Amino acid sequence: MPTALITGATSGLGAAFARRLAADAFSLVLVSRDALRLAQTADQLKLRYGVDVEVLPADLATDDGLTRVESRLREGVDLLVNNAGFGHRRSFPEVPVEQEVRMLKVHCEAVLRLTLAVLPGMRKRERGAVVNVASVAAFFAHNTYSASKAWVVSFSEAAAAEVGDPRIKIMALCPGFVRTEFHQRAAVDTSGIPGFLWLKADDVVREAMRDLALGKRVSVPDLRYKAIVAVGRMVPRGLQARVSAKIGR
Repeated sequence: MPTALITGATSGLGAAFARRLAADAFSLVLVSRDALRLAQTADQLKLRYGVDVEVLPADLATDDGLTRVESRLREGVDLLVNNAGFGHRRSFPEVPVEQEVRMLKVHCEAVLRLTLAVLPGMRKRERGAVVNVASVAAFFAHNTYSASKAWVVSFSEAAAAEVGDPRIKIMALCPGFVRTEFHQRAAVDTSGIPGFLWLKADDVVREAMRDLALGKRVSVPDLRYKAIVAVGRMVPRGLQARVSAKIGR
């Protein structure tokens, strides 16, 4: 039975990945800061899908948390989903530097270190996959969030090319607005976002798993967001940044 480790596994896309992979008969290792919610999520998945679920409480913004997850990955995992992340309510440079550094720690350093920890075992077994959750924001210059997600996309593409083994897949997942707790936790007002731009977490995960099976290095779920990214790439960077800043506010 294959094993998947998912960070940020108790809500949003992380929880959707857990449901999908449990339904596909994966054993799960769930990582989150919230130990109580982690245990509740594990119990629900065991009861519904009858799979083995291991819980690993860890704060990926700390060295201790990262080290604990790295150690578990070195024991052997078939699929790593780097999903943990968060947003800021305020825009750069209004966000305190400590919060900006924490974001870089979770979005960039954790993705780097956990990917490096899991790859030796995958290369030895000659199979495995890593999904690094980024965002459509990666393609639009706005704030530290978009910059960190742009790093995730670039890193994932580079890592896939460097590994150079089609049996080991590394993919950046770039969804748009998804109905999760993400914006609520960041205290972001979403009332101005048109309804047609919202995606369902389970739909995003379904497309992500399809694109992973196809060997794609970057997955942008939904035709609407594929079109938005395509148009955005044709817009001058200066204009793109102004529009992104206005939408972000």
